[in-house]
Amino acid sequence: MARVTLRGQRLSLDDLEAIGQGLSRPNLDPVARDAMARSRKLVEEIAGSGRPVYGVNTGFGKLSDVHVPPDQLGALQVNLVRSHACGIGEPLSNQEVRCMLALRANALAKGFSGARPEVAELLLAMLEHDVLPVVPSRGSVGASGDLAPLAHLALAVIGEGEAWVGEGRASSAEALARAGLSPLALVAKEGLALLNGTQAMLSVGGLALARAQRLAMTADLAGAMSLEALMGTPVAFDERIHEARGQSGQSKVAAHLRRLLEDSEIRESHREGDPRVQDAYSLRCMPQVHGAVRDALDFATEIVERETGAATDNPLVFPESGDVLSGGNFHGAGLAHAFDFAAIVLTDLASMAERRIDRLVNPDLSEGLPPFLTLEPGLSSGLMIAHVAAVSLLAEARVLAHPASVDNSPTSAGKEDHVSMGMTSALKLRATVGLVEHLLAVEIIAAAQGLEFRKPLRPARAVQAAVDRLRQTVSPVREDRPLAQDIEKTALALARGEFLG
Repeated sequence: MARVTLRGQRLSLDDLEAIGQGLSRPNLDPVARDAMARSRKLVEEIAGSGRPVYGVNTGFGKLSDVHVPPDQLGALQVNLVRSHACGIGEPLSNQEVRCMLALRANALAKGFSGARPEVAELLLAMLEHDVLPVVPSRGSVGASGDLAPLAHLALAVIGEGEAWVGEGRASSAEALARAGLSPLALVAKEGLALLNGTQAMLSVGGLALARAQRLAMTADLAGAMSLEALMGTPVAFDERIHEARGQSGQSKVAAHLRRLLEDSEIRESHREGDPRVQDAYSLRCMPQVHGAVRDALDFATEIVERETGAATDNPLVFPESGDVLSGGNFHGAGLAHAFDFAAIVLTDLASMAERRIDRLVNPDLSEGLPPFLTLEPGLSSGLMIAHVAAVSLLAEARVLAHPASVDNSPTSAGKEDHVSMGMTSALKLRATVGLVEHLLAVEIIAAAQGLEFRKPLRPARAVQAAVDRLRQTVSPVREDRPLAQDIEKTALALARGEFLG
């Protein structure tokens, strides 16, 4: 079991996936514990002085002008958690909740939140023992952070709400007790420190983005398989073409395709005497399109990884100066834009892949392959409806590509008059990734089927390796059969990174 010591630092997408899968268990750096203790001391001094400071001894949102007396500060925090636990819909996955626990602890570990070290330590102990709160997926508008999802996380900290115990649910109090853990009694500002932040959208979107990065690599392999099945030419991937433009992602994809297409008997069979000067855009322009997708996903990844080490609650406590400053670091605009951008470019990636599938199954475009890649056209339909299914997935992805971040509905009686919709963007990205994984699975199956008709010629070594991997679970389509399970198995393998080339 790998360990990562949290001190408020930047984490990578690989770190998030390892934490989400339970392969990495974070702990709290003693340096972070000291930083939290210093900010906590300042909060306690303010609470004792009676000086009004937002989140310490005032109401919240529109009620920030209401002063709360010292003997009710604990009740104020508990009421905040309870009242904000308004989540709706199916729960987030265990992977997403594990990341939420770790990321919220990491934000507190920076020492700007004013929470006791014990709060972060309990979050990490819950992660250690797999006490995973039941967190509904809907209810956040992404400012003031992911209030509703994080409130359900915070409920478990105080022994309320529900948590997963194995495959079932139990009360959080019971789940904590089984793990030998005790709930916390919140003190001044700690409820707010748990609720204010972007960790729900960051977990959902960050894990989806990690899958999206694998999709970008897989699309290159799927495209190379299709190009071989369609007897296309790799001339368009010549290094000189891409150096002349100078786009980073484009050059990387072209290099990847050149490697994927090395040592191909199919290519050598039509190198001379082929009347085609150039292929269709869906084949020829893979570096330009797939490369632009990579650049966009790299941009989104940079935003996400920076956010993993950010202080995102409000107000922030600065013990060195004695200041407690109200700001807006909880606003999820940066993440919302990044997730929306990622969904848009993945949809474009899927659009190009669908055009390649059409070329494989369409006898007017497939360079001599049989209609719908079946041995007995007419009697058999082959991959006709697999292409139809891919088109349906693309249609849904196009709907989801509409940016959530361009919408705004003011909340909290107008006090919170511009929100990010970042959680909606994250959920849309997660859904889009799933659609594109299945669409690329269709392309891989169709391309492998097309290569059956090019035998005895062998494709490039990397393409043949992908066909061999596919054939472990999906046999060639020699007669009509249900393809749903073949597509599902291939999509799962693809999501695990087994078709990266």
